[in-house]
Amino acid sequence: MNAIVRAICLCAALFLLPLQAARAQAVAGIFSPDHTLHVSVSLDGNGRPSYAVTRNGKPVIGDSRLGILLTDAPKLERNFTYAGAETNHHDHTWTQPWGEESTIRNHYNELRVHLTEMTPPGRRLDIVFRVYNYGIGFRYEFPDQKQLHDVHIGDELTEFDVAQPATAWWEPAGEWNRYEYLYNKTPLDQVSLANTPLTIHTADGLYMTFHEAALINYSSMWLRRVTGQRLKAMLAPSSEYAAKVIRTAPFATPWRMIEIATSPAALYADARLELNLNAPNKEGDVSWFKPYKYVGIWWAMHIGKWTWSTGPHHGATTKHAKEYIDFAAKNGFPEVLIEGWNTGWDGDWFANGKDFNFTQSAPDFDLKAVTDYARSKGVKIIAHNETGGDVANYEAQLEAAFDLYQKLGMDSVKTGYVADGGGIQLRGDDGKIYYAWHDSQAMSRHYLKVVTEAAKRHIAIDTHEPIKDTGLRRTYPNWVAREGARGMEYNAWGDPPNPPSHIPTIVFTRMLSGPFDYTPGVLSLVGKNGQRIQSTIARQLALYVVIYSPIVMAADLPENYAKYPKPFQFIKEVPTDWSETKVLNGKIGHYVTFARKDRNSEDWYLGAVTDNTRRTLPVTLDFLESGRTYTAEIYRDGAKADWKTNPFSIVIEKRQVRRGDKLTLTLAPGGGEAIRFVAGAK
Repeated sequence: MNAIVRAICLCAALFLLPLQAARAQAVAGIFSPDHTLHVSVSLDGNGRPSYAVTRNGKPVIGDSRLGILLTDAPKLERNFTYAGAETNHHDHTWTQPWGEESTIRNHYNELRVHLTEMTPPGRRLDIVFRVYNYGIGFRYEFPDQKQLHDVHIGDELTEFDVAQPATAWWEPAGEWNRYEYLYNKTPLDQVSLANTPLTIHTADGLYMTFHEAALINYSSMWLRRVTGQRLKAMLAPSSEYAAKVIRTAPFATPWRMIEIATSPAALYADARLELNLNAPNKEGDVSWFKPYKYVGIWWAMHIGKWTWSTGPHHGATTKHAKEYIDFAAKNGFPEVLIEGWNTGWDGDWFANGKDFNFTQSAPDFDLKAVTDYARSKGVKIIAHNETGGDVANYEAQLEAAFDLYQKLGMDSVKTGYVADGGGIQLRGDDGKIYYAWHDSQAMSRHYLKVVTEAAKRHIAIDTHEPIKDTGLRRTYPNWVAREGARGMEYNAWGDPPNPPSHIPTIVFTRMLSGPFDYTPGVLSLVGKNGQRIQSTIARQLALYVVIYSPIVMAADLPENYAKYPKPFQFIKEVPTDWSETKVLNGKIGHYVTFARKDRNSEDWYLGAVTDNTRRTLPVTLDFLESGRTYTAEIYRDGAKADWKTNPFSIVIEKRQVRRGDKLTLTLAPGGGEAIRFVAGAK
């Protein structure tokens, strides 16, 4: 009997040897500057690298694999040995030319880990971690080496193993409607394939967002749940090559980033991590770009009054353009957007933009006459370049188009890529046309090509149907805004339209990545065929403070603004460039309140929105300057306001306030509140 037991024990010991040999051993680690977060890097007995994150000693990200899958060579994942590490401390403050605050502190500790394969060909790989008090970023760096000079990446093996049970807010990736989905709220272990930013709330009270920074010449990262709460990077595919990314060493991947906070409000502040992980401004003096509000020929097409195509209801005529220019000049709007001005809009242009010409006007529109007239009124025209997804056609005309716009005094272009996911047409290296994803490596190059060509001509870019924002506005400050989510147009014709919960969800998901061109201010509250917008009129004003973009549209028709002159006054006055931003409260999907200080005055602005629930939110005015009296110009929901039954009920009033005073915001279902705090003398 003893012999049998000894044999069983021997077999068990032999079985456990590979597991013991594979157990991960920490080889390097680093704390955040305040010692709150700690990242450890390990190698197991098979030479597989991994990392883990703790907060105040408690696991946040469990042991998570690192590595790269190649299409023409063995993967970079095992047989590594630790070849040393360096650490670095960094702390400086930099100034934004425009943004949600004037200055940003970039304070982190850095760990650079060198790995070398123990077996031939002995390839080298560096993994760099930057650890902030509020999150981490890490990336792979490929040194130039004869063993791996041309790098063909099939996918990443990067993992994020969330340690605590969590709820997730996410939208699907790799689907036909790109980033334009309503967000799901599910347990994290029910996520399938998600775009980033992906936001979670853990059972122990942490809020975390997974995203990436500095997406340049690389494929976008999607997140695929593999088991339990373990997420794995999945790169958007290439249609031209088996490899999703093709690069030549030396190069670095985008940063994989995790923001970690104890509240939704703090999570929004943590979004500066994305900007800090990007390179400084490469464009030099960009003072030629001034943040602005604009009006334009746009909403009328979405509600069916006018058409993009030529004919009896064509919107972009010279006559209509001059009327909008007059309206802009009268009301202080410096720019006018005109969609449908050029040839190519007749016929089926969706995902079929081969007929678009970006220098030739439609027969009833004179671009030079319109820009000359605008100049005489102190107004500029925003060129609209809809590609219909035909990037090959657009790139062939890009430089000539931008040269023309510069000559005519235009300083902004709104681009569009209306095509289903996977439906972008671009010309490959072999000269053939391929169908690609909006967030593929080839398209990441294209979007940046448009931005850099525009910068040469002092033109700002607002991208619709974009690749997601990853903070490149720091490096290329003329990339001023993007769409990349369900915008106002869904309230015109969406089935369903955006519900009241959409904005307080977007704030803590999509908006963590950067400026969002949502096109608010539809005071008429009606879309196509009488479809009701799920908003009160006060909420439309609040959106100008809640949703950030340095360029913001007053989207409604001029005749509708004439009906509501007092609410329209707030739209005319609210700025789009801020020196400070504070999130006063927030619950994801339910409500949020912002306070922002005008960069060009001492005035503050407040905006609050709620979901479908009537609620009161106490606010302390501790953001105001001490010793100064402010006049609070308040635009709030009426006592019986409700987006369904009484959406136009609004109370406009004034009161004197000082720092430390308390206000109670009373928000109707689908409602909001907007306040301008006009600074008095000290």
